Amino acid sequence: MLHKILKIVAAFLSLAGIVSLIRIIAAGDEAIETGEKASLVEPMAWIAYIILGLVLLFVVVFVIKNLFTNTSGLKNTLIGVGAFAAVLIISYVVAGGDTRQYKLQEGFASDTQSHMVGAGLTAFYVLIVVAALTMIFSGVKKVISK
Repeated sequence: MLHKILKIVAAFLSLAGIVSLIRIIAAGDEAIETGEKASLVEPMAWIAYIILGLVLLFVVVFVIKNLFTNTSGLKNTLIGVGAFAAVLIISYVVAGGDTRQYKLQEGFASDTQSHMVGAGLTAFYVLIVVAALTMIFSGVKKVISK
């Protein structure tokens, strides 16, 4: 039953997307760029938002369902989430504020915004190093076991 409903929803969204795309193509680039027919793009954007929301909803629902049906996987998932949260917290604590001011469209970046960017970059670098070390360790382990 759920499969049939999902097929109908997918068909409806696909048809709406095709109709919207045909209307955009028929209007032409110049009409949309000048703003005459800019309203044609909005339905296509809403279709994309709806599809993204549905995909995210289904991913979250099925991941949570799988976590509770597979309790051994739940432990490993919680360890991974905890390690990721620890990296984010440590990165936030380690990241220093920047004394320079950065101009944004709305004015200047605040100290909090600068601190969050620094924390994000630090977390990114830590996660890249961890990923690289994991790949190297996995490759060396495969070579040694052969």
